[in-house]
Amino acid sequence: MSDTVVPVVVIGAGQAGLSVAYYLRRFQLVAGRDFVIFDRGPDAGGAWQHRWEELRLGTAHRVNDLPGMSELGVSFDSAERTIPARDVVTDYYRRYEEHYELGVVRPVNVTSVVNRNADLVIATTSSRYGERETPAKLLVNATGTWGAPFIPYYPGGQTFTGRQLHTADYVSATQLAGLRIVVVGGGTSAIGFLLELENVAGTLTWVSRRPIDWVHTEQLDFESAVAAVSMQDKAARAGRALPSIVSGTGVPVTRRIAAGINRGLLVAKPMFSAIEPAGIRWSDGSFAEADVILWATGFRPEMRHLAPLKLRQRGGGMTVGAGASWTDPRVFLAGYGPQASTIGANRAGRMIARQVMALL
Repeated sequence: MSDTVVPVVVIGAGQAGLSVAYYLRRFQLVAGRDFVIFDRGPDAGGAWQHRWEELRLGTAHRVNDLPGMSELGVSFDSAERTIPARDVVTDYYRRYEEHYELGVVRPVNVTSVVNRNADLVIATTSSRYGERETPAKLLVNATGTWGAPFIPYYPGGQTFTGRQLHTADYVSATQLAGLRIVVVGGGTSAIGFLLELENVAGTLTWVSRRPIDWVHTEQLDFESAVAAVSMQDKAARAGRALPSIVSGTGVPVTRRIAAGINRGLLVAKPMFSAIEPAGIRWSDGSFAEADVILWATGFRPEMRHLAPLKLRQRGGGMTVGAGASWTDPRVFLAGYGPQASTIGANRAGRMIARQVMALL
């Protein structure tokens, strides 16, 4: 790390950050001299290193290969399915970083980004490097969403005497053995939790804020995927809060999910109206006791460190087009909006790197 000005700072070494870095290297930029990557994780793997042990690649969202990964002789399509997904992703990403000499600096937490003269000054703190300030000409923010879990407000939430967990807090099914669990959410994470907890929990109740849109194909069809990306892109360009990807694509019914539906496990109740100390209450007056409420309600883009730049719009989002901020052209947002999927992040890496090179 250095307090001297660097041309480009990339924040985050997940799929989006690594994709941008790969293309910067293709343009002959050198890590540590022409660009630096800050990552807060203790190891490679982005948010995947923090996911729960039972999660396997075969049951998670598909993880697309990073650009140039074939050069390492590995692919997520043929990766081991019997070990935790987090271990596979961490291993592959670590090898990727080393192979392309990306020089990721970790663990480093970015606390703020401010304007100072003509530079963007990135303030960081680290158990290894202490507190630093790094001035940069351009910034690529690739922080993803894992650090910003979203839990919606419901009356009585503060009175609940049991445990409230979010997807980001979930460790394993065994830690919840024998408990009465309410799973909240309408996406693949909620469904994954229900399947894992089925024979472990004392009781399971599934509630969703919207009806589940089952798609009877094991993979999303092209038109649905394009429509979902278009929704994200329109919201990003308008500066609105980003819609859920699942709301635009539905949930593919795999064989495992179909079996869960057939045996009555994957049947969602409508959302409860209030939380009480001992459980949840529906609008019709019925009540379910609960020891745990597991919120699989998604994440929001993690942008708190960018607050001093005043990029957020009245609509709740940031005006972003083709990966670039329309408010401050020195700032790029990799993995934001239509780029949030692994394949979207990879394509955006090339696009953002080209724009970065045009400004250097």
